[in-house]
Amino acid sequence: MTTHLPARGDSGTALVEFIWLGLLLLVPLVYVLLSVFEVQRGAFAVSAAARGAARAYALAPTEERGRTDAVAAARLAFADQGLADAALDLDIACSPDPSRCQVGGSRITVTITSRVDLPLLPEVLGGGTPSFRLDASHVVPYGEFREGS
Repeated sequence: MTTHLPARGDSGTALVEFIWLGLLLLVPLVYVLLSVFEVQRGAFAVSAAARGAARAYALAPTEERGRTDAVAAARLAFADQGLADAALDLDIACSPDPSRCQVGGSRITVTITSRVDLPLLPEVLGGGTPSFRLDASHVVPYGEFREGS
């Protein structure tokens, strides 16, 4: 005597497979998009910070005040992008005379360096939080003909 088992239908399995496959592909895609947006936000911040810091330094009455204004302008640019607490390194270089920036004919180069941590990756995975190093430079000429004090 032959016993026939009832045939099992495949109804509903396509939906389950589609949901699992969607989740497996969607989660990494969302992570990549979040990471790209975070890096782009950092790139906007360092670019605006370099431009603002160079202009603030060139417009300041003294070099000491210029450095203070440059740091404040860079911090403001970072805060504008939501990165107020991000670490930044500001470097000011001048040519042709590196010791005197605010002399007619000088070119002031401001370089901002920072890093952006990638989101949603805890340090528990080892090696610290992954991050991108970002930097930007901006050159501002210090005019030949400026009003004397």
